[in-house]
Amino acid sequence: MRKLAGAFTALLVFAMGLGCEGFFVEPVLTGMSVGPAATIQTGTTIQMIAIGTYNDGSQKKLTSGVYWGSGTPNVATVDTSGVVKGVEPGQATITAAKDTMTASAMVTVAIGGLTSIQVTTADGLTSIAFGSTEQFVATGTANGVQIDITNSVTWSTSPTIISHVSIAPYIGLLTTSSGPTDVVQFDVVATDPPSGLSNRMGFTVHP
Repeated sequence: MRKLAGAFTALLVFAMGLGCEGFFVEPVLTGMSVGPAATIQTGTTIQMIAIGTYNDGSQKKLTSGVYWGSGTPNVATVDTSGVVKGVEPGQATITAAKDTMTASAMVTVAIGGLTSIQVTTADGLTSIAFGSTEQFVATGTANGVQIDITNSVTWSTSPTIISHVSIAPYIGLLTTSSGPTDVVQFDVVATDPPSGLSNRMGFTVHP
């Protein structure tokens, strides 16, 4: 009886050993990374990639169950497969999420294929009184699409020096101070630094 019990114990241990060898434990996702952090042009796309890190030390590309999002969709959009498209100049944080893990990368969008610039005022005015301000707007046509490039161009006036008149070079806000008794006429110029393209609008400041 003792020999039978010993044999049964040995057989049980052997069976348990076989069971342990054949049992597979799915690695647990413990971290993520997303890339590339890149600069793209308006109207172009780039494929983002999410890499998962697991508790067994392995890494692999995540191809399913990943949820993508853009922090600034007016600058860059991202679809369900991680393809980012540049919409307008600026920066967007692209985030991937899976299970409880998230990771992100910054995508910068630059103007690509700019063919023309249109200069207008935000309220449609062509003149103001001294002591007032006026916001100018630059609209660019790039890759056949019109986009707001007000904060991407360099603003100036022609002539460059006008008494009691100045313009913020990176935001297009025209500021005047009261005092003059004569009408002043000049051009407001928007220039795209990379391409050198520019356009202008005639403007008047009166007493």
